[in-house]
Parts: sequence; structure tokens; C-alpha cells
Amino acid sequence: MQHKSRRVALITGGSRGIGAETALALADHGYDIALTYRNKAARAQDVVAAVTLRHVRGLALACDMTHSSEIASLFQDLKQWTDHLDVVVLNASGGLERDLVAADPQYPMHLNRDAQLQFVDAALPLLLQEGVIVFVTSHWAHLYGRMEQLPAYEPIAESKQAGEQALRARQDEFAGRGVRLIVVTGDLIEGTITPKLLERTVPGLLAQRRTSKGALPTAAEMGREIALAAMKTDLPSGSTVVVGAPLQSMLFPR
Repeated sequence: MQHKSRRVALITGGSRGIGAETALALADHGYDIALTYRNKAARAQDVVAAVTLRHVRGLALACDMTHSSEIASLFQDLKQWTDHLDVVVLNASGGLERDLVAADPQYPMHLNRDAQLQFVDAALPLLLQEGVIVFVTSHWAHLYGRMEQLPAYEPIAESKQAGEQALRARQDEFAGRGVRLIVVTGDLIEGTITPKLLERTVPGLLAQRRTSKGALPTAAEMGREIALAAMKTDLPSGSTVVVGAPLQSMLFPR
């Protein structure tokens, strides 16, 4: 069990990419790290090993967030490890997994909206006063309906925006607990799984984005920005932190 003098962050989807880099960035600032993964156990343990090299504690917890029973089990295990949380980073998302969507066409909405809310419900009792919930999204999702969408990504964009709006609708509830909500939105992130999957359906997408918008952010850069947003105590609840191309440059022309 961890004493409240230690800062603790819980990161969903922390076994690779942005989630893993966020874990390392927060560990660099002295946070104990708990991270969730769906099926990448070896990668998750690699992240835990890297976290502990930074002289903080690390814990990897398996969880398919679309199953409420697995969320409940995760928090039972987490409570044996810590009695509080300072930061919850809602990084896990999905909808490009063909097998999961074939089995459940509503999978993107179940994961990117419904599961996010259930996870927050489970986390809130552990979040301390002045705690922070960070919702990680993309420009395509954050601006859904106001910018051109990639057809393959549209179900993810629609469902992630629904998740963001559902969380924003609960800001008064969070404030009553002394908890802030911060949204971090990123451009396509170099080296992560989403652009790789999108490239299969839109060949040349990454080269086109680099040409039109300049260098894309890396996962490490995105992770550092998420960590900084979580730690910035004067950032008002409801703030949106933008990583990569400015949002204005992504909007439909008027």
C-alpha cells in the first residue's frame, strides 16, 4: 500500500505508444505508475521495468475496458497497491481492430465513450482533492463534424468525441470532488499504431500530412505534453491542450 505522500498516476493503454511515453514522463517527475493493457503483457512489463529504473513503483494491470467486470477486478487489485490516485490518464482507445469491430459493430462507442465513463466512476473514489483526469484524444475526434474525416477513422472520431463530451458534461460533479478534467488533443503521432493502420487504407497519408502541416509529433513528445498538462496546477478544468498542428488549421474552410 502506498502512502499519500507519494504521487500516483494511473494510465490506461500504457503498454506502448503514447501511454507508455506518458508513463515514463510522469515517472521522471516522481510519480508511481499503474498502467493498464488489454493483451500486450510483455510490453506492459517492459514499461514497468523502465518505470522502476526511475526509482518509483510500477504496476501493470490487464483490463479489457469494455467489460465492466474487468474494470471492477482491476480496481480491486489496484487498491491493494495504493490507497489513492493523483492523476488518471484516459489514453486507451480503439476501433480500428477489424476482429473486434466485426464481432461488435458498436465496439468503438463501447470503448471510447461507455468504457471511459465506467472507468472514471471506478477511479473517482481514489482520486484525491486536486486530482486530475486527462482525456487523450485526436484532432480528428476533437473537431468531429468541423473537419474532413478519414472514412476509416470516422467511427473512432465520432465515438471519442462522444466520450469527451460525456466527460465534459460531468465537470460540475468532478469539481465537487476537487477534481479537474483536462483534454489533450494530438495530431497524427509519428510511430504509433493509429497512423500505421490508417496508412493501410489511405496510402501516402503520412507523407501528405508531413508536407501540409510539417513534422508530426512523436509519441515521446505527446507523452511529455500529457504529463505536463496533468501536473500544471493552474490549468483550469475543461482546458484543451493542443499538440501538433493548430486546431484552426484543421477546420473546414469557411
